[in-house]
Amino acid sequence: MYTVPKSRAGSDSPEDPEMASLPSPPEDPKSPSLVARNRLRTKESFLADAAFRTVVIICAVVLVSIVGLIFFELVSQSRLTLDKFGFKFLVKAIWDPVDEDFGALPFIYGTLVSSLVALVIAVPLSLATALFLTEICPRRLRAILSLLVELLAAIPSVIYGLWGIFVLAPFLRRYVEPFLAKYLGWSGLFGGPKYGFGMLAAGVILAIMILPIISSITREVITAVPRQQREAALALGATKWEMLRMAVLRNARAGIMGAIILGLGRAFGETMAVTMVIGNRPEISRSLFAPGYTLASVVANEFSEAFAKTHLSALMEAALILFAITLVVNAMAMLLVWSITRGMPSRSIA
Repeated sequence: MYTVPKSRAGSDSPEDPEMASLPSPPEDPKSPSLVARNRLRTKESFLADAAFRTVVIICAVVLVSIVGLIFFELVSQSRLTLDKFGFKFLVKAIWDPVDEDFGALPFIYGTLVSSLVALVIAVPLSLATALFLTEICPRRLRAILSLLVELLAAIPSVIYGLWGIFVLAPFLRRYVEPFLAKYLGWSGLFGGPKYGFGMLAAGVILAIMILPIISSITREVITAVPRQQREAALALGATKWEMLRMAVLRNARAGIMGAIILGLGRAFGETMAVTMVIGNRPEISRSLFAPGYTLASVVANEFSEAFAKTHLSALMEAALILFAITLVVNAMAMLLVWSITRGMPSRSIA
């Protein structure tokens, strides 16, 4: 007669380890306890989603409201000069607080010229840096060099200004400006007294400050170009430079232009470093050696000394012009960057 082994005989007992390891039978989905737990879980998820949505909407509304309140305050505070001068405020080259006759043309000119000089210097360096870090640099050094470039954006602007006063301006006055005056003085852009302080010094400072911005965004845009396009160009016999020019730069040109415009917006709004090296003279001069003034600099320099209502209103209108220019330029830049990077996953270059 067959007998059940002792190891199996007690398998029905709850202490049996084999029975303990077996999965418990599924609970009836119609049982009241399971239905109650599902309803509670659904209610908690709904409340969490609703709370998250509300917080996100509030944050977005607050940010938009801040921009709107800034614009409203600038318009209301500059109402006096808006009514007195109207459109002439943008085209007059006079800034006379004594006679309360104001025009923003010298400051608009200084803002545009110093920013354009910065772009002429920064764009080639930024583009070359981005191409080197994404396409040529060894992988081990890529993260280190990227960090060093981005550290330029972390330096406070007042440090740049002090460096410009004690290092850059004397260097320009002794070496760079005499060289430019000797060989390019015929152009009219490099003539006159050589102070070291002026539009050229402001442009160099701004170029250093916007270089990490343009370089970082350009790297992201270049990384977003599909790898297959690089491989296809190389497979057709293109050289390294031809591959970069035809397969990479051509496809990334919209995003690169957006990065340049974003850097331009950053240059428009820079205040402290430019104020310390530009010379702060409300004049329009063709020479880049001459001192100048920017919209941000005049607001920073004269706001604490302005007591007349017309003077304060003129400074607020200058701030309004700068705010509008910066807002439009940054919106255009973000649109161009989005046009090339939309739908592309975030990828690391390290």
